[in-house]
Amino acid sequence: MALIDHFFTTSRGANRSRRTGLMTYLALWRSRRALARLDARALEDIGVTRDAADLEANRNLWDVPNTWKNQ
Repeated sequence: MALIDHFFTTSRGANRSRRTGLMTYLALWRSRRALARLDARALEDIGVTRDAADLEANRNLWDVPNTWKNQ
């Protein structure tokens, strides 16, 4: 478990929804970094082109999927 995960799961005074939101953004950031590290074979396995992967990986943190904005 990463230190930041431990902090957010054990902090007592933080607002739960704020903590959940921050953890969601952290997960999105981690996913984009992992996508950027995939090689051509792994990208082919998941059906994503290098250009599409690079485009997604380089999006800003606040540039979230549209489904998040409608909640």
